[in-house]
Amino acid sequence: MTRFLARLIFAALGLALAAYLLPGVSYNGLTDLLIAALLLGVVNAILRPILFVLTLPLTIVTLGLFLLVLNAAMIGLVAWMLPGFTVDGLVPGILAAIITGLASWVGGIVIGDAKR
Repeated sequence: MTRFLARLIFAALGLALAAYLLPGVSYNGLTDLLIAALLLGVVNAILRPILFVLTLPLTIVTLGLFLLVLNAAMIGLVAWMLPGFTVDGLVPGILAAIITGLASWVGGIVIGDAKR
């Protein structure tokens, strides 16, 4: 449970950093930010693997760059589902996906592996 909460916090920090750095990403408050991080985790756990398999040929042709678009689509879907979190366009979505992904990666390093 603590690992889940730590990952949620790192995802929320990534979204907050994206909103701070990018003019096209915003949220209304801390509650909306935490809900957005939770929804992003759920969307990435359920929908992203299905879309990854369906778009695998396109991902291979673009040498993996299409994954940025897929991650931006997941953030855009969260913004569509949650009125307090907004992403205005594809470019802010891609940049937010990069920032959030880096924050989650750092969080994974800090939290460590569950198998240890």
